[in-house]
Amino acid sequence: MTDNSNKHFYLRHNDALLNSTKLSMKAKQSIILSKSENTIDAYESDWSDFVDWCNYNHVEYFPATSETIVNYINDLADYAKANTISRRISAISENYNASGMALNPCINPLVKNALRGIRRLKGTFQQGKTPILLEDLEDIFEAMSHLEVPDIQIMRDKAILLIGFMGAFRRSEIAALTVEHLNFSQQGLEIFVASSKADQEGHGAIVAIPYIPNSQFCAVTAMRNWLDYAKIKDGPVFRGFTKTMGLRKTAISDKSIADIVKKYVTLIGLDPNMYGAHSLRHGFATTAASYGVEERNIMRQTRHHSVNMVRRYINEANKFVDNPISTIFGSRRK
Repeated sequence: MTDNSNKHFYLRHNDALLNSTKLSMKAKQSIILSKSENTIDAYESDWSDFVDWCNYNHVEYFPATSETIVNYINDLADYAKANTISRRISAISENYNASGMALNPCINPLVKNALRGIRRLKGTFQQGKTPILLEDLEDIFEAMSHLEVPDIQIMRDKAILLIGFMGAFRRSEIAALTVEHLNFSQQGLEIFVASSKADQEGHGAIVAIPYIPNSQFCAVTAMRNWLDYAKIKDGPVFRGFTKTMGLRKTAISDKSIADIVKKYVTLIGLDPNMYGAHSLRHGFATTAASYGVEERNIMRQTRHHSVNMVRRYINEANKFVDNPISTIFGSRRK
C-alpha cells in the first residue's frame, strides 16, 4: 500500500474511459467535460482524505471493502456534518466508477444503511454563515468613515461589500470580476458572471443592479467611484495592495473577500467567526424575503436553481412574523 494520496485517483485522468473502444473521441470528451474543474478538485480533496484515513488505519483503499467505507464515515461523523459525509461518499463512489472497477463498494446496502443512520443521528440542517443585513451595512459604513486608512482601501472595500450584497454574489464570483464583465447604463449596472458553482455548463448569467439615487447603499455608484479613483480601465476589478498601498495588477483572492467581511463585522462588534463572504449573499436573500419580495425574483438575483434554499431564507426572515406566540399574546387583553 502506498502513502501517495493521488494514487488511484481516476476522475482527472480517466484511463478506463479513454481506453474504451466502444465510445468515440467526441463522446469521451463530452463525458470528461461533464464535471467542472472545481468539482474535480473537490473530489480529489475528498479522495485524499479517505486515502489518508486508510493509511493511518492500515487498511486498503483501492480496492476498499464496504466495511472500510462504513468505518471511515463513522469516524468522519465525529466532527463532520451529515451533508459533508454524503459528499465524501459521492466523491469516493465517482472515483471507483471512473476506475472501471466491477464492484463499487459504496453502492453496497451496508454503506447506504450506515449513511442513513448517520443522517438520522446528526440531522442534515446546515446553519451556514450569519447574514449581513442592511442595518449592519449601515453600521459598517459609519464605522468606515472614522478609520484612519487610505481612501483607496475604503472605496474598494465598500464596493466589494455593496456589490457582493446587491448582486448576491459568491466570493469566487466577486474575485473573478473583470472590467470587461461590466456594462454601465442609465438604469444601473449589468454584470456578466462568466462561470459559477451553480453554472456547471458554463452558460454564464447577467446580474442587474439598478441605481439607488442619493443612497449610501448604491452599489453602482460605489463601483464607479472605485474604478475611477483607482484608474482601472481593464482587467480585474478588485485587486490587492502592495505594502506602500500601490495597486496590484492581479485579482484579489476569494479568501480575501471573506477576510474583508470578517474585518468589518468585527469593527462593529460582531463575532467574525459567525460571518464570511457568504453572509453578503445570505443577507441579500434574507433582506429581500423580509420585504416580501417574491421567490422567483429573489431566485433571479441569487441565481438559485432550487427553491429549497430560497425558502429557507424566507422562513428565516419571517420567523417572528405571524409567530403563534405573538398571535396568542397579542390578542390577550391587558
